[in-house]
Amino acid sequence: MSGSLSSVQETSGLTKLGGATTVVCHSPDASILETFPNRFSGRDYLIRFEYPEFTSLCPVTGQPDFGIILLLYTPDALCVESKSFKLYMGAFRNHGVFMETIVNTIADDLIAVLAPRRLVLEGLFNVRGGTAISVRVDHMSSGLAPERRESLSGLWRAAAAFCVGPGG
Repeated sequence: MSGSLSSVQETSGLTKLGGATTVVCHSPDASILETFPNRFSGRDYLIRFEYPEFTSLCPVTGQPDFGIILLLYTPDALCVESKSFKLYMGAFRNHGVFMETIVNTIADDLIAVLAPRRLVLEGLFNVRGGTAISVRVDHMSSGLAPERRESLSGLWRAAAAFCVGPGG
């Protein structure tokens, strides 16, 4: 697909963008995530999302956990629509789950919806009880040709600082 895709084609099927949306704060599900066609699928590039207001609940104590979710991915055919990503993140707000499960669930859902060439997802959780926890998932598509994998690895090495902590 080339960069000439019309905006009508690009936004076709998106239901959350531009409309009133009910925020569900207890039921994260991959069906919340919406995608649109990658207009530049012939090129490897990086997309970064930073969600600094992540909240969930400890499944044992019910105490709130806060953190930052960082997503960095190289799309293949699809990109995630940002409002749907925000709503998906918000769905964890009243959901009781361990931090390790949060990051792996989000990564699994994004991989299933996007089938990205590469995806790194990191959860940087606030200190609670004197302990800070960070969880990171790194995924690379197994279907990439060896030369594409090497090219993609080079892009990610060159942009390593792109996904280091909040704000860059």
